[in-house]
Amino acid sequence: MKWTKEEARRFLLYKHGLLGDYVFVGKEGALQFVRNCGCIQFDPVDVCGKNAELTLFSRVKGMKKQWLHELLYKDRLLLDYPDKNQAIMPVEDWPYFERYRKAARDAQEQFEGLKPLLDLARDYMQKHGPVSSDELPIAGRIHWHSMIHWSGNWHGESNAARSVLEQMYCTGECVIHHKNGARKFYDLADKYLPAQLLSAPDPYPDENDHMAFRVLRRIGAVGILWNRPSDAFLNIWGLDAEKREQAFAALLREGRILPVQVEGVRGDMYIRAEDAALFDAAQKVSSARCETIAPLDPLLWDRKLIKALFDFEYSWEIYTPQSKRKYGYYVLPLLYGDRFAGRVEAAADMKNGVLQVKNVWLENGVKKTGALEKKIRQCMQRLARFNGCKEVCYAEEKV
Repeated sequence: MKWTKEEARRFLLYKHGLLGDYVFVGKEGALQFVRNCGCIQFDPVDVCGKNAELTLFSRVKGMKKQWLHELLYKDRLLLDYPDKNQAIMPVEDWPYFERYRKAARDAQEQFEGLKPLLDLARDYMQKHGPVSSDELPIAGRIHWHSMIHWSGNWHGESNAARSVLEQMYCTGECVIHHKNGARKFYDLADKYLPAQLLSAPDPYPDENDHMAFRVLRRIGAVGILWNRPSDAFLNIWGLDAEKREQAFAALLREGRILPVQVEGVRGDMYIRAEDAALFDAAQKVSSARCETIAPLDPLLWDRKLIKALFDFEYSWEIYTPQSKRKYGYYVLPLLYGDRFAGRVEAAADMKNGVLQVKNVWLENGVKKTGALEKKIRQCMQRLARFNGCKEVCYAEEKV
C-alpha cells in the first residue's frame, strides 16, 4: 500500500475516533475505546482532567469523569495495571501479563523478612478490606526490589507498608481497589476478579510469541507504527532491537500486520491487517471536529511519527524548568479536522467553577478564521463542562 501523508493522517485519526462523527458514545463507548486501544496511560496530574480522562474526553461523546471511575472501581470492567507505563486496561487482558506476575513471585523469595509482612497484610485486608500504605499497620523500612513495570526496577531501602502492598500488587495477589488523588488503596484480587480469570494460563508462554503480541498491541494502540526505536514500545520487558525485528518479521509472516509506504517518509510503516478496512471510510469523512489531545494520548506515543505525518512537534513541558518552557506547564495539542491547528493551556478552577484558558497558540501557517475560532471556543466550553465548570475565562483574547 502506498499512501500520501494526508491519507495516512486521515486513516490514523479515523481509527482513533477523532475524525468525523463520534464513534464512541456514552459509558459503553469509553469501555469500547479502551478495549480497541489495549490500554490508555494513567497520570495523576490533574490540571483540567487527568491524562486518562482527557484521552477519553476527546473521543467519547458526552464523556463524564465518573464513567471511568465506575468502569474501574464499580463495574470492574477496567483495571489499573502496568502496560505502557502506568495504565488502564480491560480486565479480560489480565492473563496476558501473567509472566510479569510470575517474575515478581519468583523474586519475592529473595527478600528476607518479607513473608511475615505479606501474611500480616493479607490478614489485615481479609478482615478490614481496602487499605493504603498510610493505614496498613506495618512500620519501618525494608530492603526491597520493586517489580512494578514503571518504576525502573528500583531497589533499596523503602517504606515497609508501601513495599509490601506494591509487592502483592506485582504478584497479582492485590488489585488497586480505588484511588484518592494519587493515593492508592489496595485489596485482595480474589474479592473482585473472577476465579477463572485469576487462574487463567499465560496465552503466550513462549517469549517470542509474547513479544509479537506486545508489539502488535502497541501498533494497534497507536494505529500506525514503524520498526524503529520508539517510545511507543516503552515497558515491553526485554524488547531490544533484535527482539523487535523478530516480532515484526513474525507478524508480517503471519499476515497480522501490513506494510505501508507513506509519501515522504523513509522506510515502511505498519498497520494491523484488521485495520486496513478503515482506510476507504477515512478518506470520505468531511466533518471538522476540534479536540484537545491529552499529553500521554496513544496518538502521541511516538512524537517523531507525529512530526513526520503532521509536521507537528509536541513536548510535554510539565517537567521542564519554567524558564526553559516554550509554551507552558500543562499544554494540550489542538486537533482541527485532520491537522494539529495549535495548542492550548487551560486550567480548571474548581472552587470558582471557571475554566481558565491561559493561552492559545496557533501553528505557523494556520489562519485564524471565524470557523476555527468558533470551534475552539466550543471545545473549551465542552472542556469546562467536563471539569464541572460553568464559565470559560480567557486570560488573553487570542481566540
